[in-house]
Amino acid sequence: MNTNNNVYTVIYTTVIVVVVAALLAFVSQSLKSKQDANEKAETISQMLTAAQYGTKADLDKLSNVAKLDKYAQEIDKAFIINLSGEKLGDLPLDKVYGSKDLKRQNYNIKGGANKTAEPEIPVFIFKNGRTVVPIYGAGLWGPIWGYLSFEQDACTIGGAYFDHESETAGLGAKIKDDPSFQASFVGEKANFADANVFDIVKGGAPKDAEGKSLIDNKIDAITGATMTSQGLDAAIDTWLAAYAKYFIGAAPAAEKNPCQCASCPCEECPCDCHCTPGQDGCHCPGCECPECSGNMKHVEE
Repeated sequence: MNTNNNVYTVIYTTVIVVVVAALLAFVSQSLKSKQDANEKAETISQMLTAAQYGTKADLDKLSNVAKLDKYAQEIDKAFIINLSGEKLGDLPLDKVYGSKDLKRQNYNIKGGANKTAEPEIPVFIFKNGRTVVPIYGAGLWGPIWGYLSFEQDACTIGGAYFDHESETAGLGAKIKDDPSFQASFVGEKANFADANVFDIVKGGAPKDAEGKSLIDNKIDAITGATMTSQGLDAAIDTWLAAYAKYFIGAAPAAEKNPCQCASCPCEECPCDCHCTPGQDGCHCPGCECPECSGNMKHVEE
């Protein structure tokens, strides 16, 4: 065959492309199980970090098998729910929700053209009493996701861990790399009675007279990472709003609605918040009914 003509060049190039493609497909398929195992172990270490079973750095020192064993030892129950907070079924212990699963559910939660089914979102309850739920959204350059844990009162954040695909190093990447940012969530409250469940606000977290941050549903944003902070804030609001009915239903009886309107003229008062009595009366800052303002009384159990 004449190696200098065009036919030879086309045939030679085609053979090389086919061979290389076949080799790449073989390698990819051969490594798929290992990649899946690594992704699952990484997801588990993120969830365990949020549930406060150790720092991410310490958990990363464990082998994949050790992470799976740790998870099996500490998980109490796991199940999926719908947006009404209703349990749809149990999750097997070997099923976790990584970024790919969360991306699909994020489409379903937000609706629109990318929605493929009704949302089915996971709840993970650990033996230390903390409930872990995921979040997913868009940062500046790509997806961001993470896990939040809640204490048994169903509103106090017990821990947090976030990850990203391609946020800017030293800025947006701090959602993952800066332990102090994740620690700032601990002890804060989620207001599940409000559409704006939680806030990440630049310099807006209220402080007391001594300059200490108050316990509420706000933390400071990351300086110099406005877009990533806003993306994480939107992701948290979207996902926690999806879990709102579940957590309101899971709250202890005394916490569900310890206040009520003494005399509200509304036929259907929308007030259903987690307020508590104060020295000068009972306050309900999250109540959407203007007639209830200053007209609250504490409900004794």
